[in-house]
Order: sequence, then C-alpha cells, then structure tokens
Amino acid sequence: MSAPLLDDKVILVTGSTTGIGRAIARRCVDEGARVMIHGRDESRARALDDELGAAAAYVLADLEAPDAPSRIVDAVIEQFGRIDGLVNNAALTTRATLDTTTPETIDRILTVNLKAPLFLIQEAMPHFREQGGGVVLNIGSINALGGERALLPYSVAKGGLMTMTRNLADAHASEHVRFNQLNVGWTLTEGEKQAKQEDGLPPDWETKLPERYAPSGRIFRPEEIAAHAAFWLSDEAGPVSGSVYEIEQFPMVGRNPEKEIDADSSASEAE
Repeated sequence: MSAPLLDDKVILVTGSTTGIGRAIARRCVDEGARVMIHGRDESRARALDDELGAAAAYVLADLEAPDAPSRIVDAVIEQFGRIDGLVNNAALTTRATLDTTTPETIDRILTVNLKAPLFLIQEAMPHFREQGGGVVLNIGSINALGGERALLPYSVAKGGLMTMTRNLADAHASEHVRFNQLNVGWTLTEGEKQAKQEDGLPPDWETKLPERYAPSGRIFRPEEIAAHAAFWLSDEAGPVSGSVYEIEQFPMVGRNPEKEIDADSSASEAE
C-alpha cells in the first residue's frame, strides 16, 4: 500500500475555517499531513481543530494587519518546527463594479487577496530555503481571466495572483520551491450559497442551474477542489512550477456556446 500523498508534511492553509479552505485542510490531514488552520473566527477554528485532532493547530489573524504574515508563519514554525507547503486560499469576494468600486474597497481586497499571499510567501521562503525546498499553491479563480462585472476588484486581484505565481516560479525554480495556482470555477460553498441569495437568486438556486453554467448538472463541491489541491501540494506533481490549472467543466479559452433562441418567443417578438 502506497504512503499518503502528504505523509508527514506540514501545510499552512489560510482561510481554512470555512468553504474550500476547510475542505483542503481536511484533505491534507487525510493524506497524512499536519495542518495549520488559519482564520479570524475562533469558534470555527477551534471546531475544525477539535475535528482534526493532533494533526492540526490553529492561528487567528486578520490578513489586513501588516504583521499577519509573519505572525502566521511564526506560529507554524513554533507549533510544528517546519513548513513544507503554503496554500494561499483566504480571499474577500466583495461585490463591486466600475461604478461602485471605491478606493477603500479595492485597497482592502488587494491587501487580503494579493498582498497577504505575497508576504506570506516572503515569510515562508527562508524556511523553504533552509529545508531545501517547498511548495506554494495559490487558490485563484477563473475570474482571473476576465471575471464577472460585479467582481471587478476581486478579478483584478486574482489576475495579479496569477502573474505573481508565474513570476515567482520562474525566479525561484533553482531553489526547489514550486509555485502553482488553481483557477477554481463555480463551487458550492456555504458562502457562495448565501452570496447568490443576496444577489437575488432563490434559496435552492443550485438545483436550477442553466446547462451553459453547469453542463454536468451541478457545480463543484469544495471536496473536489481539495482533491486537486492535495495532488499539487504533493511530490506526485513532480517539479512542475508556474502552472495555472483551471478547474472548470468547460474550456475557458475559445468556448462558444450555441446561440439558441426560443422559437415561440422570437415569433411573438416578430409580430
């Protein structure tokens, strides 16, 4: 029987008390890793820590705080003595368009979604170098390729994260530190379920998705994203670095869905 994918590795997962981050933390432990949970809500962090047992610990920090990256990485080293992988998952998904984006909104989103990952990597790098290598997995979004009009600052930040991933992969390949990004498609987290209701969709919107958004009949589950994350964090991924992997159920480039018009409605409009 083969060893678990992440046997005895130490993984830090930011934003891991809910949604995709929580699923990644659980999967990492299932694959043999020890995990540092990160979040802002102590009750949620403690609940996951209790669930995962001795393989986990947690640290509380608001990523808007300038000293958060150093405090978080220091907590990992103090608890586990090393860090083998960093998952930059935490992100704000504040809605804003060109007309509604304020300097405060975009500053906050860029701080949490882009600057914090950069400085977390900066804090982790000395440990990676000392250990002879490491892996960074940035959790991006298909919005990095353009994005929804109501997610302008979020899309900008995820696009920046994508460029940062490729830049660092090129700059640090010889140091045996891998940098890759998952551009995640539509995923049914508790946060997304609530956000879409706030956007005006019905409580059971996830059961009524048009085929063009969900050809399989559903959108992704956090656990499916976590399975991909575990692979990219593992040695099974080999020396691949600088990859941006799209997790979606249709191609993001070149897609051109059929233009179907209801015959009855078009006929009535013609009359």
